[in-house]
Amino acid sequence: MSSSSRVAVVTGANKGIGFAIARDLCRRFSGDVVLTARDEARGRAAVQQLQAEGLSPRFHPLDIDDLQSIRALRDFLRQEYGGLNVLVNNAGIAFKVDDPTPFDVQAEVTLKTNFFATRNVCNELLPIIKPHGRVVNISSLQGSRALEQCSQPLKEMFCCEDLTEGDLVELMKKFVEDTKNEVHEREGWPSSAYGVSKLGVTVLSRILARRLDEKRKADRILLNACCPGWVKTDMAGAFGTRTLEEGAETPVYLALLPPDATEPQGQLVRDKVVQKWWESSGLLTA
Repeated sequence: MSSSSRVAVVTGANKGIGFAIARDLCRRFSGDVVLTARDEARGRAAVQQLQAEGLSPRFHPLDIDDLQSIRALRDFLRQEYGGLNVLVNNAGIAFKVDDPTPFDVQAEVTLKTNFFATRNVCNELLPIIKPHGRVVNISSLQGSRALEQCSQPLKEMFCCEDLTEGDLVELMKKFVEDTKNEVHEREGWPSSAYGVSKLGVTVLSRILARRLDEKRKADRILLNACCPGWVKTDMAGAFGTRTLEEGAETPVYLALLPPDATEPQGQLVRDKVVQKWWESSGLLTA
């Protein structure tokens, strides 16, 4: 057992924004920080780098595309800490603009990790989130842009307050299927697999936050999505405009919201400000 009873987990933290988030949490979070990565060698190298800076993260392997890997992390957290205080879902992928991979393959692979795997992490770990826990899902304003490019019927479905998790899953599956059948544009979808995946994460965050409010209201668990901005990472290439440290600011802010905070909840946050992501849909309410 760890000497600390508090723990924060960052997925996909061996490099980029995830690494910067883990570093900042090591400095500011009152408890252990668990850095996770799919590649164990790279994950342990990242831990060593932070240790060289005088910080003390722990490492645990995690492939969010593998349900058994997620459950192994869940069991570790239960055994070592009796649960989880902070979860930052950072792991994700994006194809380069000039990648020759067929669009339907890009859609399937991108949504598998960015939406479906993130959803699996939430569904496995939310039950062990402790009272006053914080969950941060890394999304993007590209999700809002994807919504803007959707057909009006799709906009109304994504923005419907009564949309269920099951409904959202079916929408994400339909996008992938429509790309395979080469009818996604005719069906009202944008040609951005990354954008649709992040739209899914933003809407999922709203749905999961509502469920937490209904089932565990007294626990005051806050769950939000956030946009870190266009950060200089391998994913963004040379076009990023923000440093890794700047990209980590809003995720860490949400992860460290004080215990008595009641908001934001179920929102998309950028630069510590709630974004009205649905406004681009032309609808009045989210």
